[in-house]
Amino acid sequence: MSTQSSLLLKRQLIELTKNPVEGFSAGLVDDDNIFEWEIVIMGLNDTLYEGGFYRAIMTFPVEYPLMPPKLKFTSDMYHPNVYPSGEVCISILVCEDKYGYEQANERWTPVHTVETILVSVISMLSSPNDESPANIDAAKEWRENYPAYKKKVQRLARRSADEC
Repeated sequence: MSTQSSLLLKRQLIELTKNPVEGFSAGLVDDDNIFEWEIVIMGLNDTLYEGGFYRAIMTFPVEYPLMPPKLKFTSDMYHPNVYPSGEVCISILVCEDKYGYEQANERWTPVHTVETILVSVISMLSSPNDESPANIDAAKEWRENYPAYKKKVQRLARRSADEC
């Protein structure tokens, strides 16, 4: 399985290199490990994350694409769907729904690619799901004190741009 996984990941990396997608860049953390990618997501215009550059690590299991990768921000991130540890929590990265929250068509399927995952993460940044938050404090502030949430996120965006 790991040979098939590595071949698929190599094809996806080549495709993203030849045809970059607006909003993110992707490459290997180490040229000898196709299962660990460094991602940089650019904050989209007209969102709270505008102007920011958010680094993350995407780690693929050897069972990929049967199992989803994990995505963890290494840059500071404050968002209802990102755990304080930086790990992203969205339906597309989940195989099983233990709590009955997501519909099957929202969860991981082997047809997803690095591109579809990252497009979903970019969408998540502009449209948080506060009904099943990974970061309770961020979700609560987003709902109850949006100006404070906005200020905190925009401060992180400026800081992330300065770090790049």
